[in-house]
Amino acid sequence: MTRSSAGRRSYTKTDRKRGHYIRARPVGESKPKDVAFDATLRAAAPYQITRDHTDRALAVEKQDIHDKVRVRRAANLILFVVDASWSMAAAERMEATKGAIMSLLLDAYQRRDQVGLVVFQKESARVVLPPTSSVELAQRALADVPVGGKTPLSAGLMLAHRVLTQQTRQHPEIMPLMILLTDGAGNVSMSNLPAQEEAHRVAKMIAEENIRSVVINMEHASFDRGLAQALANQLEAPCYTLAELKADTLYQTVKDELKL
Repeated sequence: MTRSSAGRRSYTKTDRKRGHYIRARPVGESKPKDVAFDATLRAAAPYQITRDHTDRALAVEKQDIHDKVRVRRAANLILFVVDASWSMAAAERMEATKGAIMSLLLDAYQRRDQVGLVVFQKESARVVLPPTSSVELAQRALADVPVGGKTPLSAGLMLAHRVLTQQTRQHPEIMPLMILLTDGAGNVSMSNLPAQEEAHRVAKMIAEENIRSVVINMEHASFDRGLAQALANQLEAPCYTLAELKADTLYQTVKDELKL
């Protein structure tokens, strides 16, 4: 997978003639774009005794030519998707999320990363914080996020999918990461399907589009029904259990995922 623009935190391959040269690969039948002269010369060297050197000191054939493989740093888009219903300790979860978002934004100030927030509660989901690198804008948007109501889990996942796909279409260089904070228990559907089945279908769709995700299981250990882990399985994502959710813990979890 190649991307066309540079970021700062994560590495990604690039087709441009800029970036760190890490290895070479044979051109094959395609046209050379960024010739790796060292690898090309090494490939040609063993055949110099048998090749025709008329009018040339070094006999290089097409099969010898190698292109450079380069990597550049790519920007990340970190989208928090948070259950703000009363199904769990919503107020505590929201405060931890706000703290993690602000920490990530401060860390991302020089890294070109963006952070956003989707909240789902009652009957629908909404974008509380559109993807931004502005600390000031985030502070205003996060000042008062209400909690309570039912759990439209599938609506939250669908909105997250829409935000991430729109952003990657507009900015192909961005590498998306969804951080889902939930106990995995949805009870509101967008269709006639049961809430859990619908949420799992949306999660599977997200995984099939290669959107990287992390699930933070917010169910208390003594009441854990395994719903968050089941949802993480559909997302093909790791599932972390944080007995005491704190902003710095969530912040470090996200940073560790970005290094993968």
